[in-house]
Amino acid sequence: MSDRIIAACDGAAKGNPGPAAWAWVIADAAGTPERWEAGPLGRATNNVGELTALQRLLEALDPGTSVEVRMDSQYAMKAVTQWLPAWKRNGWKTSSGQPVANRELVERIDLLLAERDVTFRYVPAHREDGDHLNAIADQAASDAALSQRAAGTALGDADMPQPAPARSTPARGKAGASGRRTTAGAAGAGAAPTRGQRAIKAKFPGTCPCGRTYAAGESITNNGKRWGHPDCATATPA
Repeated sequence: MSDRIIAACDGAAKGNPGPAAWAWVIADAAGTPERWEAGPLGRATNNVGELTALQRLLEALDPGTSVEVRMDSQYAMKAVTQWLPAWKRNGWKTSSGQPVANRELVERIDLLLAERDVTFRYVPAHREDGDHLNAIADQAASDAALSQRAAGTALGDADMPQPAPARSTPARGKAGASGRRTTAGAAGAGAAPTRGQRAIKAKFPGTCPCGRTYAAGESITNNGKRWGHPDCATATPA
């Protein structure tokens, strides 16, 4: 049996920026949750929450640990698996010549990844058939963003109940691809839009009503008020 454990992490910002937090959950090789932690960030962006969640998760794992990390943030995954080598070559500048946002977090994650055997897996958020561990991390981050208080069994209370996630979007397709830290690691278009909605490729980065960002080139759908992820067209904003 593989000794690779499974973990998930997520960030949340109530507003972007707004009250923000991070959270992670670690399970055994069978996917049974064993411990979790969430912490506040004050006022921050969703991207800061996502990257901080990954940083804190990796810090909670011993060097040499073999782990599959499940995330619903394509930005955070691509930042450390796809864009990072080019950023280093370009002196921490983007392809447009701008300074890389959240550089300190990305650099810290890069060092932590070098000491751990990490595989990333993208999982869609807010889905009835979604990943259970990611849903726990999502709810823990959301709760901590609202309360601005730390919580979790990792703080010493082994009997603290894990957050009960609430999924609001019916199943429409399957989760995306997986990858190592040196590959893209994220899924492509994801689920198809609901009937009557037309997905297009975003010309510019933006923020979905769920609170998470989307990148230029990603599929987005108009939910009647704003553009966002097709999976979030009918979801309650996080």
